[in-house]
Amino acid sequence: MNISSSGVILGIFFGIFSGGFVAFIIEYFDNTIKSIDQIERRGIYILAIIPAIKKNKKNRKSRKYLSKMPDVDKLQRRLITTEDPKSPISEAYRGLRTSMMYNSSNKKCSIILVSSSGPGEGKTTTIANTAITYANLDKKTLLIDADLRKPVIHNIFKLDKTPGLTSYLSGYSNIDQIINKSDIPNLDILTSGIIPPNPSELLNSKKMEGLLEKLKDKYDVIMFDTPPLIAVTDGYILMKFVTQFMLVIRSGVTQKLALERVLNDLKHNNIKLSGAVLNAVSEEHTYGAGYYDYYQYYASESNEK
Repeated sequence: MNISSSGVILGIFFGIFSGGFVAFIIEYFDNTIKSIDQIERRGIYILAIIPAIKKNKKNRKSRKYLSKMPDVDKLQRRLITTEDPKSPISEAYRGLRTSMMYNSSNKKCSIILVSSSGPGEGKTTTIANTAITYANLDKKTLLIDADLRKPVIHNIFKLDKTPGLTSYLSGYSNIDQIINKSDIPNLDILTSGIIPPNPSELLNSKKMEGLLEKLKDKYDVIMFDTPPLIAVTDGYILMKFVTQFMLVIRSGVTQKLALERVLNDLKHNNIKLSGAVLNAVSEEHTYGAGYYDYYQYYASESNEK
């Protein structure tokens, strides 16, 4: 073996070693959740994988629509199950609904709470689209905006924020005044109302308990959108009323330490987690790419008929 060939081999070895070392360093210092394995290792059941809403270069209509979106928040909060019911994202939300129905109790009314560890993980988008899929099954569904600190449900469905939940809990409105009909059959919306100085106390009141007792006789499914669990106690307060609890984990955003803190709090308070949603998984991700491939295969088959 001459010197030049030895140099080539040494260079290849060094390249492989340095590449692996860089990958290890990136993974070591990355403090976000990125894969199903990282979730399952923590003993959490995966209810669904939701693909990211991304700009599709091959779809001019999609590209034209997304180019009008001024920021990421508006892109995340799209009612994709209504806009594009045949998309892989809509199918993923229907799969999420199916998983929740399999895990549900035999009670007449299912009360589902959806939250996340921290902000910006897609809990509101997830609950809004999942509520639509329940309504599409002819289930009388009520979506309650119990995020009394930064409510957004009224914006998504283009409704007035008040009168809403806080109006009723403060004694200023009755049930008929706070329930809004949406444009989607079988889906009603209860907005937050005016942001109060004491959200936790209102949610933990006898009036809140009485409201739920009345609503359970009217609806098949009641869904709560709450603030992130790492920030305030509001979500934990409502968990005593619910039959199922869904945690949204956003790929590349959810902090590992925040998730660990939430899991410890749930364990300490003996709260059962129904499962997690891995949200905003990109096509480049192993699971995301596979999901898109399978969907496109079956979509093309159905179009041929």
